[in-house]
Amino acid sequence: MKKILSATLVTAALLSSAVVQADERPDHYKGKPSDTLEQAVANFSEYNQKLKTVLAGELTPLAMVEIHELTYTIEVALEKIHAETGKLKDVLEEVHVASEHMDTATAKDRGDAYIKAAQTLVK
Repeated sequence: MKKILSATLVTAALLSSAVVQADERPDHYKGKPSDTLEQAVANFSEYNQKLKTVLAGELTPLAMVEIHELTYTIEVALEKIHAETGKLKDVLEEVHVASEHMDTATAKDRGDAYIKAAQTLVK
């Protein structure tokens, strides 16, 4: 009982020290890196599943700490996905313009690049 109470107090202390204004959030966890779109999608999928599992249980102080930590990796993955899908939109526009101008070489080259990246998001 004493160990459980002690662990709960430590967890509560950690949580209370992490509670700050939204614009003053410290970056005390870095999250798992997402250097490529493929890695970002994999991390996004894996960590969303972990978050879903934690959310399905009792939201104890320890669970809240775990949620807090998981969200850093999800945020990193989302940032990479957002950046890469912005580029993907540009590549698709190149394919679109090439199709208007009957530029088969560009349509093939940029179209293949588009499909390769797009298939990372959906199979």
